[in-house]
Amino acid sequence: MPADTTGAEQAQHDELRRIGCWARGLDALHARIAPRFRRPEVRARARRYLAGLLGRAERKNGWQLAEEAGERHPRGVQRLLDAAQWDADAVRDDLRAYVVEHLGDPGAVLVVDETGFLKKGTKSVGVQRQYSGTAGRRENCQVAVFLCYAAPRGRAFLDRALYLPKSWAEDGPRRAEAGVPATVRFATKPQLAKAMLARAFAAGVPAAWVAGDTVYGADGRFRHWLETAGRAYVRRCPARTGCGSPTGGRRRPRRWSRSSPPRRGRAWPRGRARRARGGTTGRWCPCSARTRRGRRRGRLGSWPGAA
Repeated sequence: MPADTTGAEQAQHDELRRIGCWARGLDALHARIAPRFRRPEVRARARRYLAGLLGRAERKNGWQLAEEAGERHPRGVQRLLDAAQWDADAVRDDLRAYVVEHLGDPGAVLVVDETGFLKKGTKSVGVQRQYSGTAGRRENCQVAVFLCYAAPRGRAFLDRALYLPKSWAEDGPRRAEAGVPATVRFATKPQLAKAMLARAFAAGVPAAWVAGDTVYGADGRFRHWLETAGRAYVRRCPARTGCGSPTGGRRRPRRWSRSSPPRRGRAWPRGRARRARGGTTGRWCPCSARTRRGRRRGRLGSWPGAA
């Protein structure tokens, strides 16, 4: 550029270059997933849909995404999501490979967590009055469990699963009306998280830790599965309970002794995390440790033997 280029012109030039990089990156991502869509018009709409998700629309609903794409009504966007023929699980696998390619790091963390989507009515799959972390209380909503990837170079979603409450899973007519596949059965949130983590492990996603909140920390079977798989984890237990046993029971937390290596069910040691002595496999489960002030406090724990 000429030497007398002003600062405003330089900033505009840099902004256009960034936009060009984003556009090329989006085209590359779309080219990766395009074969999953059978019809060319569906592939083209998928490209516009992705651009809309990255655009400036305040709410990413059907109407606003359609307007962002220059369409007069949302039927095309709605059809892409609920009627068009494409393999959502294959796109998920493509996304996972894309994330690992660009963000993969051996020190990354796999995070499982759920979120609620507030809804009105009773027709949306899985909707009922249940606790929503989004609202901070019980609301009429859907709940989904997500698997996220947190690495030094960035964060991204890897997988998702809609939570189907028992009231839905056991109601045949309601399932049929909503189009819930017969193969979908009731599964707890930790069971959904386990299935997503198993897919990530099988695909070789590099990660040093698995993290989860009390929904997963309170499930002894989930923790036992991670230990059996040799996966390091950090989780939170409810302050009212001890560590869950592999059979789903509870243990009263015990004080951690500096004179002996930590064992399953011991309280999380004060201060920095340390490995078990002598290089042995240590299991530091999250539990409720009584503080010096006599209060109970939920603490984070880990099993660093595989790290």
